[in-house]
Amino acid sequence: MIQLVAFLGNYGREYEHTRHNIAWEFAASFPFYHRLSWQSKFKGEYASFEPEEFAQWAHDAQLLTKKDGSVVPVPKEAPAKIYFLKPMTYMNLSGDSIIELVNFFKLAPENVMVIHDELELPIGTVSLKWSGGLGGHNGLRSTKSVLGTADFWRLRFGISKPTNRDIADYVLSRFTEDETIILSQIFPQTAALLCKVLLSNDPSRLIQEWGKKKLLAQ
Repeated sequence: MIQLVAFLGNYGREYEHTRHNIAWEFAASFPFYHRLSWQSKFKGEYASFEPEEFAQWAHDAQLLTKKDGSVVPVPKEAPAKIYFLKPMTYMNLSGDSIIELVNFFKLAPENVMVIHDELELPIGTVSLKWSGGLGGHNGLRSTKSVLGTADFWRLRFGISKPTNRDIADYVLSRFTEDETIILSQIFPQTAALLCKVLLSNDPSRLIQEWGKKKLLAQ
């Protein structure tokens, strides 16, 4: 089961609400965000919680419930703790933060999920992926470097690729008003997906539906 979710981004006020920080925007949108107790450690900010707590939060926010409306049971294989991490190292050194937490809690790469922006997907599209290429993403490259493998989970948010604009400038620019509306509509659906992923003993079963899912077109 996935035990660490790393939300990639750049720290600093100048990077707030930019495309490269979509994972942080996503995290901040969680209905249960206020229940997370963030601590400064591992060259970042991290929060830890029990799967049973998370299942209750997902239920309370109506993101994930059983058909009868009750709390989804936690698999017997579930770890004692789940960790959320926001690296404060800048995007291209994200792995430096991730590896510190991974080593401290003795996690395996296959129990790690990285949430990040994806140029090759249109905005409004979300993709759950296991392993694979890096697509030129500096955060993924850094993560692969420290883990020694590309075999980790990814949850990708499409941000669309510009046609006549410098890529570096584009990913560090802020979302337009229309794009911000799109994000506000797809974040709850993706939060529900994340709940399913973290409370599943086999997240690969969700890839068929969520390998590349267009939630909303621009």
